[in-house]
Amino acid sequence: MDDQYEEFLLDAISPIDGRYRRTTDPLADFFSENALMKYRVEVEAVYLLVLSEHPGIGVREFSSDERSLVAELHDSFDTMDAQFIKAIETKKHGVTTINDGKPTYHDVKAVEYFMKHKLAGTSLEDSLEWIHFGLTSEDVNNLAYGMMLSDGFAHVLEPEVREIARVLRLNAENYAHVPLLARTHGQSASPTTFGKEFAVFSSRVDRQLAQIGREGIQVKLNGATGNYNAHHAAYPDVDWVQFSKDFIDRLSYGREILLVPNLVTTQIEPHDTYAELFAPVMRLNNVLVDLSQDLWRYISDDWIVQEKEGVGSSTMPHKVNPINFENAEGNLLLANTLFEFLSTVESDKSLCNLE
Repeated sequence: MDDQYEEFLLDAISPIDGRYRRTTDPLADFFSENALMKYRVEVEAVYLLVLSEHPGIGVREFSSDERSLVAELHDSFDTMDAQFIKAIETKKHGVTTINDGKPTYHDVKAVEYFMKHKLAGTSLEDSLEWIHFGLTSEDVNNLAYGMMLSDGFAHVLEPEVREIARVLRLNAENYAHVPLLARTHGQSASPTTFGKEFAVFSSRVDRQLAQIGREGIQVKLNGATGNYNAHHAAYPDVDWVQFSKDFIDRLSYGREILLVPNLVTTQIEPHDTYAELFAPVMRLNNVLVDLSQDLWRYISDDWIVQEKEGVGSSTMPHKVNPINFENAEGNLLLANTLFEFLSTVESDKSLCNLE
C-alpha cells in the first residue's frame, strides 16, 4: 500500500482521534498524554527554580546557565521525551540508574526520574533530590490539569468561538434587510429578517463567551493531605502558604484564564472550578446546537443552498445532505454529556485519574 495512506488513523477507538482527528488535532497540544507530561515537567521545573530562589530553603541559588538548563526541560520537551517517560513508567527501559531499570508503574514518579536523568552529569547534580521535594502527585497533577485547561481554552476553543461569532455578526449585517417568514411553534408566524435571526445567535454566543474562565481555575500546592506537613517539618520557619501563592502566581503569569490558589484542601483539589468553567461552555454548546438545528431547517426550506462537494448521497446524486450541521449537533450534545459528568463526579481520585 502506498505511504500516502498511512496518515489515516483507522485503528482509533474514538472518533475524536479517528474520523475527526484532522479537526480536533489542535487539541492534542494541550490535552494529549504527551501534553500532560510536558505540563508536569513544567510544574516540577518551575517548582525547583522557585525553591532555589527562596533564602530560607536549603536549595542553593542557581546560576543563570543552571536556570536555563532547568527551563530547557519543558521548553524543548518533545515526543521522544514523552516516549522516554512512558518507558520509565511502564516497561524495562534499560537505564539502570533509573529505578534499577525497572518500570515505576507511577506516572508522576516517572516524570521525576526523567528530570533527574536529564540533569545528571551537569552542575545541578547536587540539587537533583530537590525535584519533587515535599510534593504529592496531586500537587503536580492538579496544576498540570489547570494549565492544560487554561491554555487549551485560550488557544483553541476561544479563537474558534470568536470566529463563529465574527461570521454570525457578518451575516447579521449582510442579511439585515432580507425578509424571512418567522416560525413559532414550528408554524408560520410574523415576518422577520434573515440577518436578525443571525443577530440573535451572535448575542447569545458573545454572552456565554464572556463568562468562560471569568473566575479562574483553582489549584493547590500543599502536600499529601493539604497541610504542608513535609514542607513544615523540613523548614518550619518558611511561610509555606505564601510560598504556595507565589509559586502558583508564577505558573499563572501570562495565562488568559488565571490559576487561583486554593489554600484549604485535602490531598485533592476538589475541582469545583472545573464545573464553573464548564457551565458556560455547556450553555455555549446549547446555543450552537440551536444554531445547527435552525440552519438545518433553513436548508430544508431552501433558504440556504449548500455547495456540493464530494458525493451527496450513496444512491441519490442530486442530494446534498446537511451532514456538517447534523454532526455539529451530535458532537455538541456528546460534549455536554462529558462536561456534565466531569462537573458532577465527586472530588476524589476518580476524577484525578482521568488522563
